[in-house]
Amino acid sequence: MEAPVFEEFDPASDCDCPGCAHWRLLHPHSAVSGSSRFGGHPAPRRTLVVATAAAATLGAGHAVPALAAPQAPARPGIPAGDEPETPQGGTAPLHGPGGRPAQPEATVRTPATTRAEIIRRAKEWVAAQVPYSTSAYWSDGYRQDCSGFVSMAWQLPGNEWTGTLAQYGTRISKEELQPGDILLFHNPDDPQKGSHVVIFGGWTDYTHTYYLAYEQTRPTARGQATPYAYWSHADRYVPYRYKGLVAGSGTQASGPQATDGEGAGSAGSAVAYPGPSFFGPGANNPYVTRLGRLLVARGGARFYVSGPGPRWSEADRRATQAFQQAQGWRGAQADGLPGPQTWLLLSTGGGRDIAPAASAPAPAPGPPASRAPAFPGRGAFRPGAQNAYVTQLGRQLVKKGFGRYYAQGPGARWGEADRRAVEAFQRAQGWRGGAADGYPGPETWRRLFAQG
Repeated sequence: MEAPVFEEFDPASDCDCPGCAHWRLLHPHSAVSGSSRFGGHPAPRRTLVVATAAAATLGAGHAVPALAAPQAPARPGIPAGDEPETPQGGTAPLHGPGGRPAQPEATVRTPATTRAEIIRRAKEWVAAQVPYSTSAYWSDGYRQDCSGFVSMAWQLPGNEWTGTLAQYGTRISKEELQPGDILLFHNPDDPQKGSHVVIFGGWTDYTHTYYLAYEQTRPTARGQATPYAYWSHADRYVPYRYKGLVAGSGTQASGPQATDGEGAGSAGSAVAYPGPSFFGPGANNPYVTRLGRLLVARGGARFYVSGPGPRWSEADRRATQAFQQAQGWRGAQADGLPGPQTWLLLSTGGGRDIAPAASAPAPAPGPPASRAPAFPGRGAFRPGAQNAYVTQLGRQLVKKGFGRYYAQGPGARWGEADRRAVEAFQRAQGWRGGAADGYPGPETWRRLFAQG
């Protein structure tokens, strides 16, 4: 007996709203669009068409499950385009409808793989910008929708859908999530309402509120920071771990204690971004060591004469800047200080490697080590402070053209003239409010000494 297959009606017209789709279905040969002929867009209404397909053609001998409809409309506060529409196909042979149907199996096969391989395969589709489709199959035989994407990354023997993927995994908690796991939402009562699945690529922040999601969606496969658990239906996404994971799959570290051991800089493990205060002049912590090792693994070894080590150095800044420039970033996006996106790419193995010295764009020259001492800390520049750093700061301000506030000096005791000169320098950088309070921080110090 033939089983009904539901799929969303996808009109060829320029207008994809549900109302216009409805009128085009009622008047398929009309040369006038539904919106113009009937006086504006009709009331929204989802239109479905029913197609039939022989069960033998689809390979499993059972009814093919309904396809999931697009995600819910974007909500206020969600950037446009972040929440995709992801209808999906049902179970199918690996090589698509034209291939040889898969034979039913007595047991579920879970081919062995590692976390690194799962992420590598996912990133291949992202890099190739595989277009989204519920009916097309990529060159590797996997269907180009969300569930086909996970079937491909987990290297399953066929194309699954959100209603069958759970049998290939073990349910886990949010705290157990590691790269290569999935977040699955399947609505058994009405699969048309938002069913979707994504691959977890690692946390992007220490609060574990955002993560890197690899997913197949319109228009192409992508990887981007996504709120946990997802843009919509967040309370219905369930974490699963693939049953076929074998030794060699990386684990996810959760703090600086995980960065001091052998292999701490491996690109296969994702550590949450600790924050900008852990990097820059004066920084001395295990995250700097980890950053350096990740940069060396991505082609930045030539910037280090020794190390990397826990104390921030000009080598760290230049290697970071070279990695940022390799991503095509310029200006403030390639300042040599790692932000959340730089850290995410490095810790998950994403992005482009640093090009060899012969072809790499020359990083912007940094201040000579003798002229750019490490930032001594904010405590050196407070009312009542008296030390050599205050003198050094004042002289550099005078050299940069901000000395009009000094009636005499500069000297070793911090005073109002120092504060006003620093504030003028900060405002010259375009900073306002608390960023231009007249007290030097690491970035003020770095820019002040940047050109000697």
